[in-house]
Amino acid sequence: MQMDLSSKETWLHRINPSVKLAVLIVLFIAVLFIHDLNFLINLTIAVFILFLCYTGHPIKRILLFLIPFLAIFLSTSISMILFGKGETTWFKWGLVHISKESFLRGLLVGSRAIVFAALGLTFALTTRPVYLFYSLMQQVKLKPKYAYSFMAGLRLIPIMMEEFQTIQNAMKVRGVERQKGIRSLYFKIKAYSIPMLSGSIRRAHRIAVAMEAKRFSDTRNRTYYYAIGFSKIDLVFISYFALLLLAGYYVSIHFPYLVI
Repeated sequence: MQMDLSSKETWLHRINPSVKLAVLIVLFIAVLFIHDLNFLINLTIAVFILFLCYTGHPIKRILLFLIPFLAIFLSTSISMILFGKGETTWFKWGLVHISKESFLRGLLVGSRAIVFAALGLTFALTTRPVYLFYSLMQQVKLKPKYAYSFMAGLRLIPIMMEEFQTIQNAMKVRGVERQKGIRSLYFKIKAYSIPMLSGSIRRAHRIAVAMEAKRFSDTRNRTYYYAIGFSKIDLVFISYFALLLLAGYYVSIHFPYLVI
């Protein structure tokens, strides 16, 4: 049974994928150099507003996507809080040493993880892979043979999953799934890996021959089925994060949440 991941289109879906990717990469790098917790909290709030309101997915699905990243937030922050160093000790028992400094550092590291997760999920939920690769070919001048190879690889994933299920059903009919022991495990590994590997090699060879016949290795100008360009929404997206950084820094200086 396939999962229904349909969503309504928002203005984030209409942004040029290359512009969106470049802005998010800059934000990833900027977050690494932010050591002010108040500034990072403001940035986290603004990113989550964008993530929760404009990805076009139901709030229940978005919260479901966030579960593993919340686990990362808790694991990274707690490890820093419990085993950090600091002068203002709050609690100490054996190896566990909770101080004010370790608590703030833990929140800082955990907030970074949450910002990375929210930005990455925003990009993944609002960007079609086909449009991304077409944009990279047209705006970034990525060679078509690489872009189309990635797109072909994405198309092969559901085919490989279907082949895996076919092999699994065939093994159930033959009674292999009910066998136990090390020999059975070794036989299952061979039964799954050899057919899938040979099928993947055949498909890869056919795709390579087809791409060569279509002259995907040609470096001359090509025409594209999807014409990806720039629009005013790209400027809105860039302006949003530029104002976000400036406003977040101003608020963190004049209206701090925590006195550090």
